[in-house]
Amino acid sequence: MGPDHAPELGVAMVGHSFMGAAHSQAWSVAPRFFDLPRRPRMRVVAGRRAEAVEQAARTLGWEETETDWRKLLVRDDVQLIDICTPGDTHADIAVAALEAGKHVLCEKPLANTVEEAERMAAAADKAAANGVRAMVGFTYRRVPAVALARQLVAEGRIGTVRHVRAQYLQDWIADEQAPMSWRLEKDKAGSGALGDIGAHVVDMAQFVTGSKVSGVSGLLETFVEERPLPGSSGSLRGEAGEGMGRVTVDDAALFTARLEGGAVAVFEATRFAWGRKNAIRLEVNGSKGSLAFDFEDMNVLHYYDATEDPLVAGFRRIYVTEPQHPYVGAWWPAGHGLGYEHGFVHQVVDLVGALAEDRQPEPSFADGLQVQRVLDAVERSSAASSAWQAV
Repeated sequence: MGPDHAPELGVAMVGHSFMGAAHSQAWSVAPRFFDLPRRPRMRVVAGRRAEAVEQAARTLGWEETETDWRKLLVRDDVQLIDICTPGDTHADIAVAALEAGKHVLCEKPLANTVEEAERMAAAADKAAANGVRAMVGFTYRRVPAVALARQLVAEGRIGTVRHVRAQYLQDWIADEQAPMSWRLEKDKAGSGALGDIGAHVVDMAQFVTGSKVSGVSGLLETFVEERPLPGSSGSLRGEAGEGMGRVTVDDAALFTARLEGGAVAVFEATRFAWGRKNAIRLEVNGSKGSLAFDFEDMNVLHYYDATEDPLVAGFRRIYVTEPQHPYVGAWWPAGHGLGYEHGFVHQVVDLVGALAEDRQPEPSFADGLQVQRVLDAVERSSAASSAWQAV
């Protein structure tokens, strides 16, 4: 079925900042490169301030605007709610949308607490019985090199997984004068580096290995406890306003872990690594080889085959741009790399395909809940002098 003849999927998005822009582009671009079984239509975007949301609609390509997200739930022309708001609002919006019979795509982490995530997962289970689906947005799964890594592990190319090393390194608040943001307030963000970026590498490690984290020993640290309030621009790197705000989340999170399959792992998430802009790193060592990935070279996967002759063995640099690589065939000729935004497009492709086939899209809210339980275990461990905590 061609895209022009596919039935419509009316989409409403709540929130329109950084993630809202990324999601908007994905909804717009996906049907132009992929033959989708349902045609997304960007019906309405919702935000708290009328002027800001109207500007976002014009810029991002939404047909209508709304300042009360609850009004989206009674619209017959909306079948899916896309949640791109801070974590403290995820549970209320997602549960209400699912109860109203709307499919839901929710940004990560799923919620700010395990209790909220449990409520969301329960609502998703109940809705699934009526064919209503929910998915959480861990888009780095959809980077072709990461998807290829998962495929190679599943095929047994590196044998039994023994070690996992996962890092997410940024420097966007390494400057002590960087102004306050909602991401630095626990009541809005839930946690700091742990949930904002650590959640990504937890999901990536579990996705690639096919094995869940079963226990952790963690350490959280806040280096800068007060920051200037933002200026009129509200920009993280904008001019500071008057007064200081208190940082109530972690700046860095480190933890060791064990996976259900028996492997051991070490995780690190920090926003204080000068020079690292978005270094998402994953290395997996198995009984027959290794895989290594760094998002700052996102089109490349490094693979070591330990069964090769040691005379010529070494890490193989796979440039993941061939048509047979995951997702790549819909884009450009081989050798023409993809970027950050393509993961969001692939997310739309996978979600729309699952909805059309009436199957559960992945990662599910249950998957998001499991990541939330890992984050909670790290927090509990850090509060208990790094004592081991089961997930």
